[in-house]
Amino acid sequence: MPAIYQALGTHEVLIYILLAIGAMFSLRWLWRSWSEWRHAVYGLEKEFALRRMSRAIASMALILVLFCGELATASFILPNLPASMLLPTMTPDLLATPTGTISPELATQIALTPRPAPTAAETTGCAPGRVEITSPEAGKEISGTVDIRGTANIADFGFYKYEVTTLGGETWSTISAGRDKVVSGSLGQWDTSAVSPGDYQLRLVVTDNQGRSLTPCVIQVRIVPPA
Repeated sequence: MPAIYQALGTHEVLIYILLAIGAMFSLRWLWRSWSEWRHAVYGLEKEFALRRMSRAIASMALILVLFCGELATASFILPNLPASMLLPTMTPDLLATPTGTISPELATQIALTPRPAPTAAETTGCAPGRVEITSPEAGKEISGTVDIRGTANIADFGFYKYEVTTLGGETWSTISAGRDKVVSGSLGQWDTSAVSPGDYQLRLVVTDNQGRSLTPCVIQVRIVPPA
């Protein structure tokens, strides 16, 4: 069903054009049938003309129903659907209240992944005013529950998510997500007690309403045991 909604939204203009063309042909058919019925002399001629006119009216009604369905889908259904439903890959449930934690399975996976030696803190892919993490700062030591702050504000905004992986790792684990724009504000929270102390990479991924993700903002942080 989400794929159907996405197709109806993507090809909205084309669908309206095709329906308009169909409506023109149906109107022409209805006009000709009505003219034949009006000028028919014999009863059999009137009957045939009346049947054609009924079919033309039925086709007009069908086109009207399709037009209303497309209009309702594009104007009311699509804007109220979570962006995740329109994406071809699995994404977090954006309607759920962010908890800032990851599953025990993912925590175990991260804990068992060998960590490379610590390197200088790095920040990559961040675009100030669009996609950026301002807190925690790159290279900062953090512990406990951390408030992730920054900006997720792009044209045709869909949703954002923030993820974590071990330093140098390739498998990212989603912490939480949101479907509202954020400008220099709180993106959500992260309970760092769910993973072992060490060096990690934290990234913010912002996706537009067509499912296209911008270059993620990635920072390096170090998790330390609570004092």
